[in-house]
Amino acid sequence: MSTITPAFEAQQEPQVVGSQKIIQPAWVRMLHWINAVAMVLMIMSGWQIYNASPLFDFVFPSSITLGGWLGGGLLWHFAAMWLLMVNGLIYLTLGVATGRFRRKLLPITVDGVIGDTRAALTGRLSHDDLSRYNYVQKLLYAGIIVVGIVIVLSGLSIWKPVQLQWLTAIFGGYDTARYVHFVAMASIVGFLIVHVALAILVPKSLRAMIIGR
Repeated sequence: MSTITPAFEAQQEPQVVGSQKIIQPAWVRMLHWINAVAMVLMIMSGWQIYNASPLFDFVFPSSITLGGWLGGGLLWHFAAMWLLMVNGLIYLTLGVATGRFRRKLLPITVDGVIGDTRAALTGRLSHDDLSRYNYVQKLLYAGIIVVGIVIVLSGLSIWKPVQLQWLTAIFGGYDTARYVHFVAMASIVGFLIVHVALAILVPKSLRAMIIGR
């Protein structure tokens, strides 16, 4: 045990380049931006597909959709889907293998989330150490990983309801899977809005995701 602990503790500390710590390693930054592009393409093309068969009494304006028509939306959606799936699998694998998820996202406690939420709402939440996530960030980032898995699986069940009928059945059938897919999409859009807003409010976090330091 004594031979493992020092190595594990060393991994916990951010690398230092000159006088600045590496907050976000290169592989995280690269996969993050690829995921961002893929997700935006999927959302916009997904809205185009939704407009062809709306679930609710509204459609999305054509100015924020991608593809121009159902067939074009499907082409964009499937292209972005493969990019998101491959990139997402690499991100999940490296996140688990390097221990990043364990170090960054755990533990998550109810008291911690409540306390940090109160601090955020009153402007007392500190952002001095970007190498550590607060409990609200932990909950959001862990949650969006789960939502990402759900949206991919529900999308596959919609795409191949016959070949993957077992998966479609897990979601309660084709029609229910469409609603699950829509709710997951809405959750991701909500996350992106909050994520971008926080990046604007704490610009050094955006800087860290661009240059690492």
